[in-house]
Amino acid sequence: MDKFSSLEMFVASAETGSFSRAAERLGKTPSAVTKAIGLLESELGARLFERTTRSMSLTEAGQLYLEGAREVLERMRETTEEIAQLHHSLRGVLRVTAPLVFGPAFLDQACADFLSQHPDVRLQVDLSDSYLDLLDGRYDLALRMGNSDLPGLIAQPLAGSRLVVCASPAYLARRGTPTHPHEVIEHECLIYRHPALEDRWWFDLGGERYSTPRHGRLSSDNQEVLLRACLDGHGLLPCPRWSVLEHLRSGRLVTVLDPFYFEPDTFGAQILAVYPSNRRATRKIHAFIEHLRAALQRNGIA
Repeated sequence: MDKFSSLEMFVASAETGSFSRAAERLGKTPSAVTKAIGLLESELGARLFERTTRSMSLTEAGQLYLEGAREVLERMRETTEEIAQLHHSLRGVLRVTAPLVFGPAFLDQACADFLSQHPDVRLQVDLSDSYLDLLDGRYDLALRMGNSDLPGLIAQPLAGSRLVVCASPAYLARRGTPTHPHEVIEHECLIYRHPALEDRWWFDLGGERYSTPRHGRLSSDNQEVLLRACLDGHGLLPCPRWSVLEHLRSGRLVTVLDPFYFEPDTFGAQILAVYPSNRRATRKIHAFIEHLRAALQRNGIA
């Protein structure tokens, strides 16, 4: 039995918590899985699993070995795909995570177009506003708003991400148009909740900073909830310009306080493609990054 197969069976056993379920996943017999784990334990001189008649769990040595085994299998998978692609089209799975707001703004269409251009590639695209650790190997690539000085990660800028303050024409007709940050206090604010954000909005004009308290009847940790309220005339909403470009072009939203630079705080001023620095970026990662960069430029997001 080769070492690669043994590592596959070990990882499957650790993830399923059962030799029989691991065997079912891999199309092996339970006895083959048990034998493979036994050979690994003999080679290491340490038990990888604590077994009872009712349960099975990793030992401390098993936890350590699992991390290394996953990394070896992932590197082998990537290398195998890279070799296959030397003279053929892109192929294999590309696992991407991104914030929810990226989907309708540009990512939905970009993914559909990428599938059309590369029929042998399978995409797994998970949208979540939770901060996910790329170093655990679950994803090949993350799209984020932020800065490029991220520890342990390589970040490639895709486009700028200037924040603007938006409102519907109906809201401005009813409440008036603010011309200075100090006037924001007289308006309803649609508030994005994030633990890293202050309870004030900050603006800059020619190096002079202004701050104003933010208050309003609606706050949310989901930008789409706030955008819907903004479109329906319920207040002022700071957001990346690219995320509302369609509504600005149609006239459903307009920007206010344009001379002032709305400080992006923790979000940074760029859309980034991010992957771990300890992993070699494959051809399909590079291809997807370039595809996204071109899609953003076509959409007027730069």
